[in-house]
Amino acid sequence: MDALTKKQTTNMTERRVIFIGKKPLHSYVRAVVMAMEEGDRSIQLVARGATIGRAVDVAEVCRRRSGHIAQGLPETVTVEHLACGSESLENEDGSVRTVSVLRIDLHGEGEPVSAD
Repeated sequence: MDALTKKQTTNMTERRVIFIGKKPLHSYVRAVVMAMEEGDRSIQLVARGATIGRAVDVAEVCRRRSGHIAQGLPETVTVEHLACGSESLENEDGSVRTVSVLRIDLHGEGEPVSAD
């Protein structure tokens, strides 16, 4: 498992969590594809602050299965749940700031469709 992802146990099932950061969009789409190819069909994208827009883009590319990089995704990828909130984070200087957090739950069904 790479630095982008980790497993989270919720409601007796394991869900792979992919943290969205400053890397290019295709890096996160590829992380979703790899997770689903490994059998994890329930994925959660987590983004904070300025990266929220990128998380939405990743979810939409996966949902629409658009682009060459998304070819390994299952037949259907749906957005199961969206959660918007905020978290308090402590800075290096000890001050606390509040940042927005978006969690997007994706679920893949079916077999990967080849581009033949």
